[in-house]
Amino acid sequence: MKLKVLTAALALASVQAYALDDATRISATIDAYYKSDNSALGGREEGFGLGHTELSIQHRFGDLFDSRLTAVAEWNDEEHGADVEEAYLETLQLPAGLTLRAGRFLADIGYLNAQHTHADHFAERPSVYRAFLGSHYYDDGLGLQALLPTDIYWKLSAAAFTGDHLGGFESGPTVGAWTLSTKLGDDIDESQSWQAGFSYLRNRMDLHAGHEEEHEEEHEHEEEHEEEHAHDAHAGHSHGAAFAGKHLYIADAVWKWSPSGNNQSEQLTLSAEYFRATDISEEPGAGHHDGWYTSAVYRFAPEWSAGVRYGDLNVRQEHEEGEYEDAGLKETTLMVAWNPAHTQTVRLQYTHQNADELSGEDNTILLQYLISFGAHDAHSF
Repeated sequence: MKLKVLTAALALASVQAYALDDATRISATIDAYYKSDNSALGGREEGFGLGHTELSIQHRFGDLFDSRLTAVAEWNDEEHGADVEEAYLETLQLPAGLTLRAGRFLADIGYLNAQHTHADHFAERPSVYRAFLGSHYYDDGLGLQALLPTDIYWKLSAAAFTGDHLGGFESGPTVGAWTLSTKLGDDIDESQSWQAGFSYLRNRMDLHAGHEEEHEEEHEHEEEHEEEHAHDAHAGHSHGAAFAGKHLYIADAVWKWSPSGNNQSEQLTLSAEYFRATDISEEPGAGHHDGWYTSAVYRFAPEWSAGVRYGDLNVRQEHEEGEYEDAGLKETTLMVAWNPAHTQTVRLQYTHQNADELSGEDNTILLQYLISFGAHDAHSF
């Protein structure tokens, strides 16, 4: 199996950007890494592996629609798998700045979720993303965006999803989740710009039934594989939300500075997000989950950048039926990245965790190599 996966990775590496016709583009990204240890709420398994490795095809149907198909694969010593992350059709000619998207796509919530993970400054997403969105939330649904005709950048988004990729919860209604978000931004001067946003996710899944099923599975797993399970119930790659509520609120803010607007040679980026999940159970006194992170990334030369990120996660865990206890995770991450070319990144990252009633905490070192082929979309703000 390892040979097959590595062969597939080499095949992706051989994909060159070419046009089947003027309207079609193909691109690929390989994410190879080594991680020294597992960590709380995971993100990546220890050892060598492939992270979010993707192959993407985009096609434009005249002036009417854009389409995208993105397949992703991941592999490590513990697990491997592939999935379709994006498969959607998007309108180009609706009036009043409206765009309609149908199919499978990334939910436009928070600052990071709508962008592909290879565009991130860090090799693993903040603990709030890993806990509440399974690192990144994509699903099948229908979405509508509107760019308002204002002097500043102002975008409104709404979407309805099946909810199947939120986590191991039972779904009753056809629409398992829906989202609303707004983003505003502007330039302060030629060197500074900002963006702020607020997002809401309504989870219509049966959270209580989902947790009961999860607890039963964990109990069986403990009986059959006690030693293996002991290392961490939440370690490894996240597939859906580890902690959820009926209502999830996200506030985000970003500020960027670059001398005379030349962000290719020097740029400072400050960002922060706050998450709060309420109505986490039907049980009275269950409380809520919340968490936040802040990060600073400084590109001090065209090929070099360094960053620091701190996150604080506070959640409620059901340790007995109807009884909840506090748990938390404080996480500090340092990284330095070298970009020998626009399409390549070598990143060294160190993460220190301090957990309270969350298993799997550890200090980890992660080395990541990213390489992209083909024409990629411009990175978002």
